[in-house]
Amino acid sequence: MQYDVPGRADTVSAQILSAWNDAIQQQYQRLAPDFGTRFFTIDPQAIQNPTPTNAVKWFGDPAEPVSCIDREYARLLSDWGIRGRQQLHNEYAEYRVVQAQDSATGRLRNKRVQITTELREFWVCVAKTEPDTVRAMAQAILGFAPSWQDLYGVADPTTLTPAQREVAFSRLVAGHGNDNALASQGVPAQPTGPLNTDNALFMTHPINGLDDLLYIVMFGAKPYARRVNNQLQPATRNQIFRAFGVEHLACRHADPAAAMGAHAQVYNGRTIAFANPLGVYIAGFARDVFSYQNQPLPDGWVRFSRGQQGMSQRLEFGPPDSHAAFLDDIQVEIAGVSHSVSGGYQVIQHMEVGPVVLLGPPSQVGAQEYEVLNTSSDPIACGEADVCDSIRALKDEYDASHPLVRTGPRRMGRRG
Repeated sequence: MQYDVPGRADTVSAQILSAWNDAIQQQYQRLAPDFGTRFFTIDPQAIQNPTPTNAVKWFGDPAEPVSCIDREYARLLSDWGIRGRQQLHNEYAEYRVVQAQDSATGRLRNKRVQITTELREFWVCVAKTEPDTVRAMAQAILGFAPSWQDLYGVADPTTLTPAQREVAFSRLVAGHGNDNALASQGVPAQPTGPLNTDNALFMTHPINGLDDLLYIVMFGAKPYARRVNNQLQPATRNQIFRAFGVEHLACRHADPAAAMGAHAQVYNGRTIAFANPLGVYIAGFARDVFSYQNQPLPDGWVRFSRGQQGMSQRLEFGPPDSHAAFLDDIQVEIAGVSHSVSGGYQVIQHMEVGPVVLLGPPSQVGAQEYEVLNTSSDPIACGEADVCDSIRALKDEYDASHPLVRTGPRRMGRRG
């Protein structure tokens, strides 16, 4: 079976398609020895009479800063330009806020939000295989053809080998994606060039990767159970994540949603697979909570792209340059209270993302197939996770550079 390109958003050569499928297979083969199970297959055609579903989905706003500090600082830090994006946007959705000059005051104001769920691995496959194609993809998003220098750091990328193009493109545009081979060649975690920092072309946070997406679904695709009154029942989320020493993953939106979405199906003996094409898609957006001048948002202020119907990987939210309005002229209703939209966090709070998956019919789960857990189901103390140290350090930097910012009460956790 061969996967099409994510969202079927691009027409590509057989060479690119082969490179993309090789990348998927390599990640699957790396994970299969530890997480392989009859309840998950990398080949969607292996499932007889499959049922497609987007039930494996989650909200795109960063969850960790809420647990570590509070929601107000989650908004402030997530909206803190490239600093917020590169450190906090780890829910398989990243955004960048576009600014424009207000002709009335002369000052820069937030105009639109660019949101992407595109996997970096696909862009890297294209970039190392066919420079002209990745340039055309970027041009379609940016509105201009980027230079070879901005894409590869050289005047002519065809003089480089595919491996050299992968390193060069990753250094400037994609980051290393937790690929040890790239990191060992000096590729940093985040790109150093302007194309994917001044714009949101595709995801670059190392956790928002193909490998993590495969891992968390495969991790959840086992019939974990617990004994209650000598009867087997599905294990709880906290039991599962605690049993394998990955409690920190339970403190995000994506990982518990993906793992438990898979677990709920395989516990009934269903086989699960990623639908073709494999990707992370915008599964839902609550447009109705936003308004402009007490009216629904005008047509064209919510623009989906980079994918066929039901598989969009990009959302641009906000008024076009031709309109006098700015982002904070839009209102969003949260818990019955209307707020001006200050940045991308309030937008992505109302957007769900995730892959499309296929489910096989229910089957009998053998007694030996259940993995019975005895770990505690007590709440996981997300405010004490190690990641909170770096998030609080980011908060301190933010406070130092924004001395006049006043926020409401905040809850501080502590590291145990």
